[in-house]
Amino acid sequence: FSGPFTDVVTTNLKLRNPSDRKVCFKVKTTAPRRYCVRPNSGIIDPGSSVIVSVMLQPFDYDPNEKSKHKFMVQTTYAPPNISDMEAVWKEAKPDELMDSKLRCVFEMPSENDKLNDIDASKPAPVLNTAKQDGPMPKPHSVSLNDTETRKLVEECKRLQAEVMKLTDENRHLRDEGLRLRKVAHSDKSGSPTALALRDNGSNSLPSLLVVIAAIFIGFFLGKFIL
Repeated sequence: FSGPFTDVVTTNLKLRNPSDRKVCFKVKTTAPRRYCVRPNSGIIDPGSSVIVSVMLQPFDYDPNEKSKHKFMVQTTYAPPNISDMEAVWKEAKPDELMDSKLRCVFEMPSENDKLNDIDASKPAPVLNTAKQDGPMPKPHSVSLNDTETRKLVEECKRLQAEVMKLTDENRHLRDEGLRLRKVAHSDKSGSPTALALRDNGSNSLPSLLVVIAAIFIGFFLGKFIL
């Protein structure tokens, strides 16, 4: 019997009748509570054979304990018109009985056999699968989500539009200032109207600086975001 012995271990015993008469057989054991034998008795036709299954029940195996379990296969020629198997064995004479004794041997599998069994039970690895099981890994999160990005882009576009508008106003004011300077130079009388036009031209300079600052702010903001 080959272990491990944590479950039922079955060994088959083949009995063959080489004679030209029917033979009755019976299987006996010294430990009937430890074994289940099917069939434990029967008749074998001439030249035929029968398989007897011997099932060892689970137990705690001790490698230092020597097995003393034995089996005996007892046989006798079957009488004609047999009807009661128990009566055959009771009425059989000792010189009509034949027996074969078998000793039980318990063996545990070696470490190499265990490793081979484990390797054989492992499924083969699957490489380069076309489809990956489970959810796909999520991409790394960014600092800004799509909604905030759209808002910043829209704000940048709005600032650029305002910068363009201020640029046009600045160009218009610059042209107006040049025109006023020409008028001021042509007006040599120093009239109040000429002085007022000079004041308007000088007042346009701060607006020009504001426009230039807005242009630089919009340029760097757009370049940083986009």
